[in-house]
Amino acid sequence: MSFFIASSPHAHSRKRTPDLMKGVALCALPGLIAQTYFFGWGTAIQLCLAIIVGLMLEAIVMLFRKRSPLSALRDYSALVTAWLLAIAIPPLSPWWVLVIGLVFAIIIAKHLYGGLGQNPFNPAMVAYVVLLISFPVEMTSWITPHSLSSEPVTFVDAFSLIFSGFDADGYSLQQIRTGIDGITMATPLDAFKTGIKNGNTIAEVVQQPIFGGLAGIGWEWVNLAYLAGGLILLKLRIIQWHIPVAILASLTVISGLFMLFTPGATASPILHLLSGATMLGAFFIATDPVSASTTVKGRLIFGAFIGVMIFVIRTWGGFPDGVAFAVLLANMCVPLIDYYTKPRTYGH
Repeated sequence: MSFFIASSPHAHSRKRTPDLMKGVALCALPGLIAQTYFFGWGTAIQLCLAIIVGLMLEAIVMLFRKRSPLSALRDYSALVTAWLLAIAIPPLSPWWVLVIGLVFAIIIAKHLYGGLGQNPFNPAMVAYVVLLISFPVEMTSWITPHSLSSEPVTFVDAFSLIFSGFDADGYSLQQIRTGIDGITMATPLDAFKTGIKNGNTIAEVVQQPIFGGLAGIGWEWVNLAYLAGGLILLKLRIIQWHIPVAILASLTVISGLFMLFTPGATASPILHLLSGATMLGAFFIATDPVSASTTVKGRLIFGAFIGVMIFVIRTWGGFPDGVAFAVLLANMCVPLIDYYTKPRTYGH
């Protein structure tokens, strides 16, 4: 008999790491389809670029580390990191934004800490925060959903905008966002925060064309699609329920309390739940088995902390969506959370 010691991520099922990673990618397909449907072909193009660049960077780093690149590529962790970053950035961001983000995600946030199982922070979220702070214009250049656009961006235009900065007719992204459509696009969370700061009532804010029946047009369906994919993850036992339930419950409770006691000043729970990256963060990002808490009580505390921080950053912070910052702050707290929530030794 031999005693086999393996690094994290540790799973209580017999599924191997490649099986878990492939399951995460497949369950993210509903959200990817919804994003592509509402925001155009840019998301699909960014995903293809991200997978190619991410796998190349993974192989190059493994060669420098004098390890087998094929073994690293076969665990699909680089693919999942590239996937998450590609769907988190605006669909028509310049190609170099994505490449810089992947360099930070794969090389710095993952391999400088020792590779898969050793990174204390979620690599995709590290890259997203670096990009958001370094290139705020490019990272906030969301376009209108197709239903609100007078001239939807075609596949050829999206490809040209990503790789050259101009569409087939010579228009830049900023011209498309303002000149043609007549609507300077902001995310629903950004529009809500700006409207409240300008002294408008909630009723006045939600009359803007980007708001739909539940949240923002397009965004509500994207979040519902990621919710569906997350439920499949739970059904397949790829993730456990503690973190996503804690995130959504704490976000609902705190936003509901502030809406009750400070009416007209904060967004409703349904707007928080179905806007931005809420469902993506709850089911696909915060549940990362490497950087999340490892105990049952710890996962509940970890998730609740993320939910509260999402509300705090969205309400009073400088960025409209706080999922990435909330996840990284919670990653910092994991050693402390695990220390105080570790189960008692049997017989103690």
